[in-house]
Amino acid sequence: MPDVVADGLRVLFCGINPGLMTAATGHHFARPGNRFWPALHRSGFTPRLLPPSRQQELLSYGIGITNVVARATARADELGAEEYREGGRLLAVKVARLRPRWLAVLGVTAYRAAFDDRKAQVGPQVRTIGGTRVWVLPNPSGLNAHWTPATLAEEFARLREAAEER
Repeated sequence: MPDVVADGLRVLFCGINPGLMTAATGHHFARPGNRFWPALHRSGFTPRLLPPSRQQELLSYGIGITNVVARATARADELGAEEYREGGRLLAVKVARLRPRWLAVLGVTAYRAAFDDRKAQVGPQVRTIGGTRVWVLPNPSGLNAHWTPATLAEEFARLREAAEER
């Protein structure tokens, strides 16, 4: 699954790994029940709701997308601990190279596994990668029903506000 990235982004969003529909279409967060695209719009990151097929347009807003683990699966719980750790190592290298202002990891469980931080919570983290700050967002999958579309958008908006600060 190709990344949507450029040097010096405001925010690099990082999914857990591609789902099967994402892998089949080549578009991040392609599954219809995924709430990433609506949350991105409702939080003010994009002026309109983008379909996954318009993912390259994100670069014009200073936003990119990557994944912790490259392997596509039907569900994230099919990934092993070593895949997360290796994914976290590779992600740190990518972030150091691209130098986004913020890395936003979509899923607290994935962040904890990838960066061996069992106490991490949703929100800004103490950890930085070079000059890049880290924010953990809820997983936008429809399976994560604990976060409603409204509360998901509110958390994305908190990140957007932080990313706009100089």
